[in-house]
Amino acid sequence: MKIKERRRDGIAILDISGNLMGGPDAEAFNEVLRTCMHEGVTNFLINMEKVKWVNSTGLGILISGYTTVNRAGGELKLLNVTDRIESIFIVSRLATVFQSFTDEEEAVRSFA
Repeated sequence: MKIKERRRDGIAILDISGNLMGGPDAEAFNEVLRTCMHEGVTNFLINMEKVKWVNSTGLGILISGYTTVNRAGGELKLLNVTDRIESIFIVSRLATVFQSFTDEEEAVRSFA
């Protein structure tokens, strides 16, 4: 998994690519969240357009990030979830937890 961070209107947009599978991925993801939050960013948009696969540990990484951000008074939302991964969110009922968007403009506006 690779993470590229960019900022827009005070929101950290994390462009993730590859597989979200746990292990070193968890530490990398959490480190980016911690760094951004230390810099005062509390709202995150996770762009999953280039994520090929998410396993149960990968889902746990997202849930952990969601919880951490919420406890800090922020929001974590998803962008461009592929149909294949969306089906995992539906089956696991996580589609009811995460707000998901297909348009970055709309997603950024949703934080206002």
